[in-house]
Amino acid sequence: MRIGVQIPDFTFPGGPATLATDLTNIARTADDAGFEFLAVMDHLFQIRAIGPSEHDMLEAYTTLGYLAAQTSRVKLLTVMTAVSYRDPGLLAKTVTTLDVLSGGRAWLGIGAAWNEEESRGLGLFFPPTAERFERLEEALRICLQMWDGDESPFHGTHYTLERPLNVPQSLSRPHPPIMIGGGGEKKTLRLVARYADACNLFAGPEVPRKLEILREHCETEGRDYDSIEKTVYYPFDPGTDGDQVDKILADLRGLADLGVSTALGGVRDVHTLRPLELIGERIIPEVAAW
Repeated sequence: MRIGVQIPDFTFPGGPATLATDLTNIARTADDAGFEFLAVMDHLFQIRAIGPSEHDMLEAYTTLGYLAAQTSRVKLLTVMTAVSYRDPGLLAKTVTTLDVLSGGRAWLGIGAAWNEEESRGLGLFFPPTAERFERLEEALRICLQMWDGDESPFHGTHYTLERPLNVPQSLSRPHPPIMIGGGGEKKTLRLVARYADACNLFAGPEVPRKLEILREHCETEGRDYDSIEKTVYYPFDPGTDGDQVDKILADLRGLADLGVSTALGGVRDVHTLRPLELIGERIIPEVAAW
């Protein structure tokens, strides 16, 4: 099993004046500690599950570009990019740029979008749910076409690209891996089976059911279920001096037994660095052999 850290909140004690330094320290610590992924949310307002809307929130891909320059090993991605925020031609170019400048470490984490509050607040396009899923599928097709080097016109229901040129091409071959977030049983997991390299589910009692449904979609699509990486969002809190490490290990062991290969989530008090160090010292070496 592999461990990834997502940074879901940028409201640190030093405020914006020290935010760049805080992120540098977090990124380098995660890189050195053996984390597999370093991720951020693709939000523009803080989400209510984390804190008030007014908490500090940075734009995702600008931040990932900065984090790429501070690291040398971790994979970089959003969890997850909202499909309606960027036209897919620009998104493919953005992820390709991140991949090239990071030395081939970019992933595309993507989903159908859900945060209507921030979309309305900033005047962003936010169509109905059914249309967002249609756009998600077209975006996946466009990204894969551009990464394949196919410049033929794309004429979809929602997007038209007359020449989907992508130069320079990504270093990751055949393309930056695609992770689709969400556990929707009729649409999201079908798209995983059809297009993605990884799924991302919320850790919890529904994981076995979601994986079984993913398996059924794979059978329908003629896709090898085992070729899809199963990841979960799992919030990490190792506790004071690691007193919660055993609980985390037990949770991760259960997930690994279900076939989950990556746990990725926020780390409580990440700006203090000590929780990252504890995970690197006591959890990553333990789970690496699972």
